[in-house]
Amino acid sequence: MDYMPHFRREIVAFEAAVRRAADAGEALPVPSCPDWTVSDLVLHLGGVHRYVAAIVGSGLTAPPDVTDVTLFALPDDRAGWPTPDSAPTHGPVPPGLVDWLAAGAGELAALFESGDGDRTVWTWSQEQTVGFWLRMQTIEAALHRWDAEGVTGPARPVAAELATDAVSQVFEVMAPARRAWKQAPPGSGERFGYRRTDGPGAWTVHFTGDDVRLTEAAAPCDVELAGTASDLMLHLWHRIPADHLEVKGDQEVLDRYFTLVPPV
Repeated sequence: MDYMPHFRREIVAFEAAVRRAADAGEALPVPSCPDWTVSDLVLHLGGVHRYVAAIVGSGLTAPPDVTDVTLFALPDDRAGWPTPDSAPTHGPVPPGLVDWLAAGAGELAALFESGDGDRTVWTWSQEQTVGFWLRMQTIEAALHRWDAEGVTGPARPVAAELATDAVSQVFEVMAPARRAWKQAPPGSGERFGYRRTDGPGAWTVHFTGDDVRLTEAAAPCDVELAGTASDLMLHLWHRIPADHLEVKGDQEVLDRYFTLVPPV
C-alpha cells in the first residue's frame, strides 16, 4: 500500500479543519477527545510529527530525549500556546501554532518521501523501520483529521483502503502494545469477528493468555461487529461506540474488549 498520498491528503485536511475551527476565536472543544480543545489537538499532532522527524531525519536507533525542547523547533513567541499538562487549553487558537504544525508536517512528509522505508530506526514497536513510522503516522493523521473535522460539523469517513489497513494494524501492532503498556488480564479464549460491509474484508481476533492472534478471514467467533471499514477503524480507536455497528453474539464478550485492549 502506498501511504504517502493518504498522509499528504490527511495532513492538508487536518490543517484546513483546525483553521476553520480557529476562526471561532475561542479554542473549541474536540468532541471525540473530551479532554482537549483544538489547540491541544494541534499541539499533540505537531509534537508527534517533530518527534518522528527527529528519529527519521537523524536515523536514530534509540528514542530522542523529549526534555530537549529544541527537538520540537518551537518558535520564540508562544504566547497563548498550550502545554501538554494544561489541557484543556482555552482562549483563541494562536495562529503561529497552526503554522508550526503545517511546517512540521511538511518536513516529515519530505523525509518519508525521500527515505528508504526499510531503513532501521528506533520505534516503540517490534518493527524497527522508517516504514513503521509512515504507516503509523498516516493512520494517526487520518484519525486526528476526523477528530478535527468533528469540531465544526460532521467528519468525513476515513478512506476505505486506509481504514481497512488500520483495522489490521490495530491487531498487528496496537493491541499487543496497549496490553504491554497498561495492565490487562490474560485472554481466556475470546474470539472477536470484524466484517467490512462496504467491500471485502474480514478479521478474526483470538485472545489467549498474553497473545493476540489475528486471522484476516472470517472464522467462528463469540461476537461479530460489522460496518464500513471507516466505522470499524474508528470504533477500534475509541471514536464511535459499538452501537454504531451491526453486532451479533455475546454482549458480555463484547464488553470485555476494552479491558483486554485498554485505551492508550
